[in-house]
Amino acid sequence: MKIQTDYYGEVEYDQEDLVTISGGFFGFSDLTYYLPICLSEDEGSLLLMQSTEQPDIAFVVINPAFLSPDYSPILSQEELACLDVSDSGELSYYALCVIRNNYLENTVNMKCPLAINPKTRKGKQVILENPDYGYRHKISSFPGMLEPPNTDDRSDGYADTAEKKE
Repeated sequence: MKIQTDYYGEVEYDQEDLVTISGGFFGFSDLTYYLPICLSEDEGSLLLMQSTEQPDIAFVVINPAFLSPDYSPILSQEELACLDVSDSGELSYYALCVIRNNYLENTVNMKCPLAINPKTRKGKQVILENPDYGYRHKISSFPGMLEPPNTDDRSDGYADTAEKKE
């Protein structure tokens, strides 16, 4: 299969590469199929979740453990059941990023991560009850994040193309 993306041109993928997000991302409930595209050399730490149903929609996500090694989300039993696991530790987590032109102004949403079962490739965006996790953590607040990651400079400063500059 192939998809035409705004930032990476035509990308070839197989159906098993997709992540199915139950209920979609908040605000995008109709879009449930996403192709993860690696954006960093440290494979899996920074991804573009590219919608295959609406190719002009994509979200930048980061592994929150890369930013905060003690990040340990706890999901409800209903959320765990939706993802076909019995323990939160069986899942991979990704925090949504808001990308700004000034790298140090980028923020991550540690409160509402995308939880993915790596075995089934089922995902769900959840809201964590832990008060230590906020909606807008500046990237500069994390130790070791004062330098931008080594990525291709193909972005125009926005995480999704709905608001991209012309």
